[in-house]
Amino acid sequence: MVYTDICGPFPTASWNDHKYFITFTDDYSCFGYLYLIHEKSQSLEMYKIYKPEVENQQNRKIKAVRSDHGGEYYCIYNESGRYPGPFANFLKECNIVSQYTMSGTPRQNGVAKRRNRTLKDMVKSMITHTTLLESLWSEALKTTV
Repeated sequence: MVYTDICGPFPTASWNDHKYFITFTDDYSCFGYLYLIHEKSQSLEMYKIYKPEVENQQNRKIKAVRSDHGGEYYCIYNESGRYPGPFANFLKECNIVSQYTMSGTPRQNGVAKRRNRTLKDMVKSMITHTTLLESLWSEALKTTV
């Protein structure tokens, strides 16, 4: 089982203008991958990079993917209704079971949600620490001049 979720958009883009990140967490090893992306539609592209790498490392096939019911994972809406999107079709082609959480129930995809929260907390901590160091460094420079 692989848990996945997309986090963003963030108010400040990364150095390479990425505003989102996508995570994939392997339930067997609890190992997680993070990819920076420009837009949510890149989820399939990142999964196609992730899948062969993990299957080679673990020597196991991915059997199921759990995600929210977002359009980037599940379907495309148009005038006539909704249809499976590219991500859902790719999983079906690879004989991988798609598990979608119900709308408004993030706990059903708790592994991915907790991973994203942990990552965001780590980044906030690093930014705070960097800002603190910068202010201490400028104070130290003022006193020595």
